[in-house]
Amino acid sequence: MSAVSAIRNNSLAAGRFRARALGVVGAVVAAVTVWAVAVPVLGIELTFRFGNTAPQNVVFGAVVGFTLGASLAGWGILAALERRMSNAREIWTAVALVVLVASLGLPLAAGTTISSQIALAMMHLAAAGVLIPTLRRG
Repeated sequence: MSAVSAIRNNSLAAGRFRARALGVVGAVVAAVTVWAVAVPVLGIELTFRFGNTAPQNVVFGAVVGFTLGASLAGWGILAALERRMSNAREIWTAVALVVLVASLGLPLAAGTTISSQIALAMMHLAAAGVLIPTLRRG
């Protein structure tokens, strides 16, 4: 490999890393924005319940932590696929969309009120709406 192509490859890798890192941050910001509108602005009590447990509030830190964790996991899966397959982005996009659809079942099943269900689903859609195209393009 020539020095020029090595520099070009490093530059492309750095650009991809930067774009994907911004996608992860953007997904977190998108989910937090929905939370910030729903909870403090609209006054929605954002709660969920699993089975017979007591309802639990969805707090700011949980939104950040879960969105960050899921986004990084998605990035990791994409990176692993890219090392092994030539059509990694297509496979990852299909998997990401299936995971998104499946994840929408959680707010709809566990949200305690209609407004809570809608806000939780909107957080999932907002984060995915930023993350999926950004990681795919990156």
